[in-house]
Amino acid sequence: MGRVVLVTGVAGDLGRRFARRLADHPEVDRVIGVDVTPPKLGTGAMQFVRADIRNPVIAKVLVREHVDTVVHAGVEPTPVSGRGSMKELNVIGTMQLLAACQQAPELRQLVVKSSTSVYGATNRDPAMFTEEMSARRLPSSGYPKDVSEVEGYVRGFARRRPDVTVTTLRMANMIGPIVYTPLTAYFKIPRVPTVLGFNPRIQFVHERDAHGALERATVAGVAGTFHVAGDSVITLAQALRRLGKQGIPLPSAGVAGFGTLARRFGGPEFTAHQIAWLTYGRGVDNTRIRTVLGYEPVYTTEQAFNDFAAGVNPGFLNPERLRAIESTMQGALAAAGTNAQEGSQP
Repeated sequence: MGRVVLVTGVAGDLGRRFARRLADHPEVDRVIGVDVTPPKLGTGAMQFVRADIRNPVIAKVLVREHVDTVVHAGVEPTPVSGRGSMKELNVIGTMQLLAACQQAPELRQLVVKSSTSVYGATNRDPAMFTEEMSARRLPSSGYPKDVSEVEGYVRGFARRRPDVTVTTLRMANMIGPIVYTPLTAYFKIPRVPTVLGFNPRIQFVHERDAHGALERATVAGVAGTFHVAGDSVITLAQALRRLGKQGIPLPSAGVAGFGTLARRFGGPEFTAHQIAWLTYGRGVDNTRIRTVLGYEPVYTTEQAFNDFAAGVNPGFLNPERLRAIESTMQGALAAAGTNAQEGSQP
């Protein structure tokens, strides 16, 4: 008999695509996807169960389906209907899910999708965080606070159920040609607002590496906390140049105001933690995911962003236009030099 895996958050992009991928794994017998609404693009080989992890009924699902592995992929930064709803789904939902896991006698493994947002973003941060480090300033609000609380509850569960292998994956900002996040929406704005006087170092994980790392954690059975991120970092200015876009330098309050205005027209929202990230950036060391978990990221940060940028409508200063301008200028300068030489001859 193969694994029986329950995956939360399958109405979202990450959970849906991961669950459908996992259903084809030879070591997995069944994948049960759980969410309050069904996936928009179908379930594939995944078995969908309409359930709310905030409801104690999720405990009955674990027992009835003989689940031995839970992958909690539903901790997300996107507000559904306001900050209160997001916190309820992330924190209260995780608490109820862990309570259900506590009562599941056949459970042997728990994988939790977390985020490097747990470190926040400040001017006191190290160049690269390792998994043993903590935030220089504890997050007091928003998604980073949710992630911090979720990880705290997960550590408590690990102490209460030492027979369960607990794996926490702290993912960098996910990016790619298909995934939609507040960050990908930000980079698709025609004129991108930036924080005046700052050019942060930023790091990404490609959507395919996010799925691959979740799959590896599910079948490997290795306990611990791991960073899921592409090698190296790029600066925000480099990212914008790859998109052929110019930034609009604004004070941080101006970026927040821009986000409020953009939100009214369906654009991305700029929360306090996102503005902090656009100010100071963040980098994490990904050594342990290779050496301990045994997963090798396929995409570097630069490659992940380039794959995303290839599918974005280019701005005015896209690479082809820049090359054309450069070629025209070089031709004009060469012609001017030739004319000057001819004019100087007697």
